[in-house]
Amino acid sequence: MQQSKAKKIAISLLLTLAMLVSAQAAEISSLIPIGHTVGIQMSAEGVLVVHLRAVQTPEGEAWPARDAGVSEGDTIVSVSGTEVSSNDDLQKQIALSGGQPVELELVRDGAHQNVTVTPSQDEDGAYRIGILARDSMAGIGTLTYVDPETGEYGSLGHGICDSETGVLMPLKEGSLIYSVVGSVQRGEAGEPGALQGEFTADSTLGTVEENTESGIFGTMTDASLYSSLEAVPVADADEIRTGGAEILTNVEGDAVEKYSVQVVKVYPEDDEYGRGMMIRVTDQELLDKTGGIVQGMSGSPVLQNGKLIGAVTHVLVNDPTCGYAISIERMLEEMTN
Repeated sequence: MQQSKAKKIAISLLLTLAMLVSAQAAEISSLIPIGHTVGIQMSAEGVLVVHLRAVQTPEGEAWPARDAGVSEGDTIVSVSGTEVSSNDDLQKQIALSGGQPVELELVRDGAHQNVTVTPSQDEDGAYRIGILARDSMAGIGTLTYVDPETGEYGSLGHGICDSETGVLMPLKEGSLIYSVVGSVQRGEAGEPGALQGEFTADSTLGTVEENTESGIFGTMTDASLYSSLEAVPVADADEIRTGGAEILTNVEGDAVEKYSVQVVKVYPEDDEYGRGMMIRVTDQELLDKTGGIVQGMSGSPVLQNGKLIGAVTHVLVNDPTCGYAISIERMLEEMTN
């Protein structure tokens, strides 16, 4: 009896937790769909190791970082106890070592570990550990939605990863910047197109506070993109149907237009790749302008039957008229976690 009672309690707790998670997303019943491009600037939490490379010394090649166990995709957060947040910080600490061993604190797959590296002196007399690192990035994407009650937003529908390693960029801080589309590189089979955005760093619209597998999230500090727009209901994932839909996107200047698409496949909610649906662009005007889905359109909101159902995330390389979208329910679950 006691074992049976304990089992019932455990099941009850699991159900309660599941209901709580669903309730958090369900609390947001309406959002303002945006569809305007934004510039995105992010500074990394630490310094991301992009490549390991040899140090050319008078005696030949040396590989200090590799030999110490540093791997591409690691994030260096401190050197001998001194925090580093930029490439300049890292280089300064290596130079100060004078060639003596230094202890690097790394983050790898979310876990911290320490390794000891002995810098090598290159042919010019500078001390190096043999890495190529990145401490920031900038690009263009599309703003998906804003919560009219809080000013919180979601964008992209996927995370921002380092292009060399595929590692999710460890975020220290970031900002959204007002952007316009200057030109479009049309997509062709085998060659994805791209929006060419124009933005300046002094036109900040909001903060970037989270970089996740389901998008970037933060808070708007300027309401100019959405103050005149109306909120629409948010659809549950099980409301998405194959058939006609629309996307809001900005592919010319600062104009956001509505274009017709077809939802051709709906994926299970637990899809391992995060796909909510496959869509096909059917609007001839958009096909003429871009060839279909192009880079920079990630985050374009998808609407069906008057509800926000998701956001464009990826294009099929061999068929730019088709791509994937994440469900809005999945984005909201990430935002409310």
